[in-house]
Formats: sequence, structure tokens, C-alpha cells
Amino acid sequence: MKKFIWMLVWYAGAANAQQSSSLSLSNAYELARQNYPLIKQRELVKQTSNLNIDNLSKAFLPQASISGQATYQSVVTQVNIPIPGIKIDPPNKDQYKILADINQLIYDGGITRQQQNVWRLNDAVEQQKVEVELYKIKERINQLFLGILFLDEQLKQADLVQLDIQTGIKKVSAQVDNGVAFRSNLNMLKAELLKATQRSIELNASRKGLIDVLALFINQPLKENTVLEKPVIASIMTSNQIDRPELQLYASQEKLLQSQTKLVMAKNLPRASFFVQGGYGNPGLNLLKNEFDLFYTTGIRLNWSLGGLYTKKNDRQLIEVSKKMVDVQKETFLLNSNTALRQQQAEIDKLQQLISTDAAIIDLRIQVKEAAKAQLENAVITANDYLREVNAEDQSRQSLITHNIQLLQAQINYQTIAGKQ
Repeated sequence: MKKFIWMLVWYAGAANAQQSSSLSLSNAYELARQNYPLIKQRELVKQTSNLNIDNLSKAFLPQASISGQATYQSVVTQVNIPIPGIKIDPPNKDQYKILADINQLIYDGGITRQQQNVWRLNDAVEQQKVEVELYKIKERINQLFLGILFLDEQLKQADLVQLDIQTGIKKVSAQVDNGVAFRSNLNMLKAELLKATQRSIELNASRKGLIDVLALFINQPLKENTVLEKPVIASIMTSNQIDRPELQLYASQEKLLQSQTKLVMAKNLPRASFFVQGGYGNPGLNLLKNEFDLFYTTGIRLNWSLGGLYTKKNDRQLIEVSKKMVDVQKETFLLNSNTALRQQQAEIDKLQQLISTDAAIIDLRIQVKEAAKAQLENAVITANDYLREVNAEDQSRQSLITHNIQLLQAQINYQTIAGKQ
């Protein structure tokens, strides 16, 4: 009973271990994205944008300043008109003044709002640039993932070859024992078995290397026996409809340039503000009162800088040139993407035809190998003849493995290029 319980515990543990050591392509994408250092830049870009927008919003808060001055002048204004009974003393040549100025912006032509909008759109552009770079990770994950799947199929085929050689060794061993075959034939088969074992060792080492690199990308420990789930491609889109982050980047850049055009217009509009200025000095506002006094001035100030009108036309033309550059980049990207999609579609069609031919070749090679196995057992052919047929079947299976992985890679590449992956 104890033995039975231990067997159940071991089986449950083995099942859980096997479940936890599997990885799908979609999970690899997500883990690689989450752990790629560049993704931290998204939060930094957002913080920069929020801080700049917050600073701009303070433009409509009252702006206060304090200033002071002490001066001495060589000449002061004097009233030399003789008026009976009245004496007007001239102000002192040394004068002192402390001013407090409060300015409240009332209207800025929309420049603050447009600057905030520019920063929001600039944030969207920078965020999309990060998305474009993160999307490129998929290409590297595809290479690693499919490389491991290819080696897995190679290892399966290596095991089949070893089984065929071991079958031959058993048959030739019996013949050697019965004195109807030379030991050299047996040694030849054993040498080929060792070569097949070496091949498995090399394949396992290569697989471990790719697993380690993949683990580094996704920042997750992966065991050597980690099972990669073979992606299932339901269908391939042939409408050439592209949904890549690059297109969203170009759209964001166009919106940013449109906002910059509005900003150029806003910079050339007048600005109005309310101000209050208070001070303490000698003299005050009354220049004829030669003593320290408090004073204040209040009103509305209008400011219209006309210098921007000189460059307004060129600024708008520069923005239009930038728009055309974005259009050219978008057009070039679409052309290259559509060209790549057609190439991948042609590759898919070719590989599908080759795979159907591979299956027929393997069937024929299996029949020839089985016939050679029977002939070897009856000592009609030598071990070398048998190995030739085993290797021929192995080569045909290798071609099928290669074409299957190449087809899967072409299908995944098609979806990655189209932005459907």
C-alpha cells in the first residue's frame, strides 16, 4: 500500500513538473516583452511628459516678482517758477525703491493649450517608438523558438536512426554467432551507432545553448528538457492588410505635426494680462514729495510680439516638409512590408508542395529499408548495403523535418510582418 501511495505521489509530481516545463510562443513573446530593459523607458517618457504639461499649466497662475534699486543721479527735476508763498523743494539726488509686481495672465492666444497638446502628442510618438523596438523582439524570439523546435525534430529522427542500426546489430550479431557473417560487418554497424550517438550529443548541446539564450530573453529559468509547444497556424491572411506598430507611429507623428502648426499660429497672437504693482520708496509716485511713501499701480497689459510674423511662413513650410518625410517613410515601409509578405507567401506555397513530395519519398524509402532489413537477416546483402538504405531514409526524413520547420517559420514570419502575431 505504501509503495502504491509513493507511486501516486511521484506520478503527480512528475505531471506537475512536466506541465510547468512547457512554453508556448505567445508566452515567450509576453515574457520577453515584460523583461526587456527598453520597456522601462515607457514610464520615463510618461513622467517627462506629465512634468512638462504640469509646468505649462502653471502659466495661468499669478506670477509674482520683487525688485529693488538704489540710485544716485547727477541732476533732478526742479521747478524754478516763483510762486508767492509756495516753495517747491527739488527731490533728492539719491533715490530708493522696492517694488512687488503681480501679473495674472488672462489670454495667451492659446499657446499654453497648444504646447500642452504638443507634449501629449510627443509622448504618444515616443511611446510608439518604444513599441516599434519591442515588436522587433518577436523576430529574435521566432529564431530561437523555431531553432529549438528544429533540433527537437532532429533528435527524434536521430533516435529512429539508432533504433534501425540497433535492429541491424541484433540481426548481424546472430549471423556472426552462426558463422554466416563477418565480424567486420558487425563492427561497422556498431561504429555507425556510435556516430548516431555523437549526433544526438551535438544536437542536445546545441539545444541547451538555445534554451539558455531564450531563458535570458524571457528572464525565466528553463530546464534542458523544457518542452516548447509547437505553434498552430490556423490560416494565413492573404489580404496584405498590415497592422504594425510602425503605422501607428507614423499616424502619431502626423498628429504631432498638425499640433505644431497650430502652435505656430498661437505664437503670433496677442497676449493680455492683469497686473498689480506696489512699492515703497523715496520718492513715490509723487515726485514732488521728497520722502518715503507707499504707492501702487494696477491695470491691464497687452503684449503682441510681431517678430514671429517674419518666420511664420517658413515655420509652416518646415512642418509641411516634415509631413512629407513621414509620408515617404510610411510609403517605403508599406512597400517593403508588402514585398516581404509576397515573398513569404511564395515560400509557403513552395514548401507545401515540397512537403507533399517528401511524404511520398519517405514512404518509398521505408519500403526499401524494410526490404533491406529482411535481406540483411537472410544474409543476402551486407551491413554496408543496409546502412545505405537506413541513411537514405534518414536523409528523406531530414528533408521533411527541414521543410516542416521552414514552413512554420514562413507562416510565423508572414504573421509577424503583417502584425497579426
